[in-house]
Amino acid sequence: MAEVIPHWLTKQADLHPNGLAIEMDNGEKITFHELKEKSEQLAKKLAGSGIKKNDRIGILATNSITMVAIIHALSYLGAVSVLLNIRLTEREMNFQLNDAGVSLLLTADSLQEQGEKTNAEVVQSFSEIKKLEQKEIELKKEINLADPYTIIYTSGTTGFPKGVVHTYGNHWWSAISSALNLGLKPTDKWLIPLPVFHVSGLSTMIKSVIYGMPVYLMKKFNTETMHQALLFKNITIASVVTMMVSRLVERLPEGESYPAHLRCLLLGGGPAPESLLEKAKEKKVPVFQSYGMTETTSQIVTLRAQDALRKIGSAGKPLMPAQLKINPLSNDDSIGEIQVKGPMVTNGYYNRDKENRELFDQGWLHTGDLGYMDDEGYLYVVDRRSDLIISGGENIYPTEIENVLAEIPEVKEAAVTGKADEKWGEVPVAFVVMNEEVQPEDMMNYLKKHLAKYKLPKEIHFVEELPRNASNKLMKRKLKVK
Repeated sequence: MAEVIPHWLTKQADLHPNGLAIEMDNGEKITFHELKEKSEQLAKKLAGSGIKKNDRIGILATNSITMVAIIHALSYLGAVSVLLNIRLTEREMNFQLNDAGVSLLLTADSLQEQGEKTNAEVVQSFSEIKKLEQKEIELKKEINLADPYTIIYTSGTTGFPKGVVHTYGNHWWSAISSALNLGLKPTDKWLIPLPVFHVSGLSTMIKSVIYGMPVYLMKKFNTETMHQALLFKNITIASVVTMMVSRLVERLPEGESYPAHLRCLLLGGGPAPESLLEKAKEKKVPVFQSYGMTETTSQIVTLRAQDALRKIGSAGKPLMPAQLKINPLSNDDSIGEIQVKGPMVTNGYYNRDKENRELFDQGWLHTGDLGYMDDEGYLYVVDRRSDLIISGGENIYPTEIENVLAEIPEVKEAAVTGKADEKWGEVPVAFVVMNEEVQPEDMMNYLKKHLAKYKLPKEIHFVEELPRNASNKLMKRKLKVK
């Protein structure tokens, strides 16, 4: 029998009606009772548009209280939210709308024109929805944890993007496993600088209603806004990617620190240079590395507080009740593909039977990421399997080169990718953003001291910035050189 629980927003509104649910960076606030009322009203208005259970409804929006309320509203109808990245091209968006069978696209007012350029059958802005008459129907009072709730498309590093289907149970267990690891305090307030249309932002919004915890939601990331919020908004936890940590550490004046109640910057979105983690440690910025992906409904491995300084560079151990194993690339190699299993892991991609058969093996997900576990069972993520460079039969992990480049004071950030080579098959190439000018030969001399000859970049390209997606996650596939 499927597990059924009360609707989590209705329940939280009953338990903590006057508790703060969301505070925006523009000062707008809403309580759990107000969020429930707003979501139910929107649900009844959306019902008037003919939305019914299991319909896939596209959402094209930036972070806002209304966007969050729309996602909850669709859950009251049993519909599935298909969350769209606002940076997609028209062609990319049409692919996802068609692939998911989206019947209606809901847009923020500022994005209505972008939405209308797609091939969506019906496009409605948030303002248009608010003007609709409410249809008096009975809204869902309970949640079946086995039912699908959201679909988020992966970035598509290889081939076409795939729609990751998250059930209510995936979101529930993601929230529970995080609480079991980080703990839950009555004073907790989680800052979200990442888009809600990405899994990190979305999962934290779901945690909010499961925990009864307020979130401080930024419309988009801004270094100064986030710095001030960490100082003055009673933030205890924040979700971040490497670039954000780098800018916050740089912004924090020497000799100063964030308030003691900030207990965790939860770092995801790929490995961070150890030099940056050391700088954060020096400034007493509490960075906890984690590992997760859209398919795992956000973090599935996190470094615990007591291990944060002892195991710098590690993503930690799998959360309760997740499992993890490494499938070695060869018999004599400790590095292998990371495989994960647990109730927060998706059951599969939408309408992708072939990929589901290939990537899921008796509940184990083949992540495509490479890593190893030390003798204490702590995970170290090395690279994406697709980023691995094989040069003359030697495996080269770009993060190893990136870590050395990050040690050079003049380097702001760096990324390494592979380039086809007739002699070696592939060779490493570096893309570097500089703080100040440095001679390429000086940079190479430093690399020669710390890297084997075969790992040295054959080219160094100086660029203004590195390509990133809306979550500020580095998009290495856009750096590929011919």
